[in-house]
Amino acid sequence: MTVAAAVLVGAAVVTDGPLFELFARPGDRKEQRLFGLIGFGLAVVGLGLLTVTDLVGTGRVPPLQVDVFVGTVLLLVYGNLASELVKTRYPNPFHVSAGFVAGGITAGIAGQLVARVLLDQPLAGTLPKVVFLAVSGAFLGALLRAALFERDDPLVLFSVGLLLWLLFELAPAVHNQEIAAALGVTLVLGYLSFALQTASVEGMLTGVLLSILTIVLGGIGWFTVLISFFAIGALSTKYRYDTKAARGIAEDNEGARGTGNVLGNAAVAIVAVLGFAAADPGVALLRVDGTIFLFAFAGSIATALSDTLSSEIGAVFDSPRLITTLQPVEPGTDGAVTWQGELAGIVGATVVATISFLVFPALDGSVTVSTTGAGVVLVAGIGGMTVDSLLGATLEGDFLGNQGVNFFATLAGAVVAVLVAFVVGGATLP
Repeated sequence: MTVAAAVLVGAAVVTDGPLFELFARPGDRKEQRLFGLIGFGLAVVGLGLLTVTDLVGTGRVPPLQVDVFVGTVLLLVYGNLASELVKTRYPNPFHVSAGFVAGGITAGIAGQLVARVLLDQPLAGTLPKVVFLAVSGAFLGALLRAALFERDDPLVLFSVGLLLWLLFELAPAVHNQEIAAALGVTLVLGYLSFALQTASVEGMLTGVLLSILTIVLGGIGWFTVLISFFAIGALSTKYRYDTKAARGIAEDNEGARGTGNVLGNAAVAIVAVLGFAAADPGVALLRVDGTIFLFAFAGSIATALSDTLSSEIGAVFDSPRLITTLQPVEPGTDGAVTWQGELAGIVGATVVATISFLVFPALDGSVTVSTTGAGVVLVAGIGGMTVDSLLGATLEGDFLGNQGVNFFATLAGAVVAVLVAFVVGGATLP
């Protein structure tokens, strides 16, 4: 807190010179005040207050750990510094974001470890969790830095701090193999998605962050289901792209999916992963059956893949019909369907249902999906795809954008999966 107060005083006093130029953000030079640094200092103070037990640590809400607070602040400071250094030679957004991630991870790990030493807290067995928090924070910070303005550092700091506060409680124990798998697999797939132009920089960062959280908080089985959507959905976007572009219905940026598209399809899934972690008996933040979140996750992913295949493949065929009236409409009309697209959607839902049956509990022994459960996921995927078409025909354009339609469709798929699972008894616990 003393350091933050000194920063605030210094930012208010320093109005020019080398020190001013070092910390000046866009607009600061015109106003001759380091307002960006002042805002960052205030954000540090505000986040620091969450570490005070008397203010926060009441009931079942624990305070923000001091080592996590220190790691968050250093992560953003050195992530920004690294990205600025990289930008001087490699201004490409990919390299700038990579610089932020590298600097942020290094500083985040070092900050947490040094703070734990100074606070006389044990280090044994903590490194995997420290790395997990630093990596998660660095990717969220890089994503927000890429999407927001440079003077939005206070918002970035608070967002990263709140995420790491939550993750610290949701992951009481992180194992070496989990973080190794999360880093190795997701970094390779993230780079490939960008190199193959199936995702923008923001889309790649979002996908990597969601994948890391899914592996650590859910397990490899959960990640296998998630990656099936990312991989097959990306390939379907490229399918006969020129034909779709000529019709004016192709995805923008040569089919590279951005943050909005990734979150529109996967936001419900990641909330389900967080809910599953919170319902774990070792965490017990939510006292509900974690199977609810498994079926919500699988149902939302089945919907996302089903809808994506239906749209991307069905769009290249003629004679689409509006789902609400079955009247012929132009290709690309919101809510239009073709029999080929519907068949492709059913195949997509079947793929996710099959993978769910194979990987639970084969790769993740915490829950089991029976053959009946796989049928539940299939029904949920088809139901969510139908909801997407109905929303497209009735609300898209006037009330909802495409990403909003995707979100509500995946939410519908999750709800259908949960309701049907418990009606037919498609879930069992070990």
